[in-house]
Amino acid sequence: MSGEISPTGKRSESSSAPELRASHADRDRVVDVLRIAAGDGRLTADELDERLEVALSARTLSELTTLTADLPHGSVAVGGSGAEVKDTIRIEQVHSGAVERVGRWVVPRRLELAVTFCEVTLDFTDAVITHDILRIDLEMTGKTLTLVTKPGVVVDTDGLQLVHSRVKYRQPPTDPGTPVALRVELVGHKAHGRVVVRPPRRTFGQWLLRRSTSLSAGS
Repeated sequence: MSGEISPTGKRSESSSAPELRASHADRDRVVDVLRIAAGDGRLTADELDERLEVALSARTLSELTTLTADLPHGSVAVGGSGAEVKDTIRIEQVHSGAVERVGRWVVPRRLELAVTFCEVTLDFTDAVITHDILRIDLEMTGKTLTLVTKPGVVVDTDGLQLVHSRVKYRQPPTDPGTPVALRVELVGHKAHGRVVVRPPRRTFGQWLLRRSTSLSAGS
């Protein structure tokens, strides 16, 4: 039985009212909230994947609301313009330890790197990619910026100004039919040191397999 009996004896139709449909903008806001939450460590990579799948296929606002109810920005995620979720990560370090983003880290839309004499490694091998473009605003002096790529991840360094520095690509040939999952755009300045773009290093098992294949082909 739908609805409730009001004090006047009439049945309320509020519970049977159709749910509001979600718009593309509503889904995009929820995706941003989920991505930021994962970047803050509030969601695991697996939880992020599960919720993103639901968010992208959600038809109503109530479906979206449940995905962000336990997150800080959930109250502004759907229904109306709400607050804009920041999607820029800024890292500033001077003469300190290495900056590393490896494993299942969440790739933002924009990354600002302001580092001086600190090694920087961005490994996209197992990264959670939720956007097709990553813009890296670089202000880096000394040491090496290393970008570890995989098929579908391309790096554009045309917007980077080099001062006593150079870019070195160590990328193996890829299938031209491989779709581009992420385009990394490097802009800004790199003084001294290097920018290295390379694939993941082979494990010992992979090295043995490649060696045995080469020996078999040569015999």
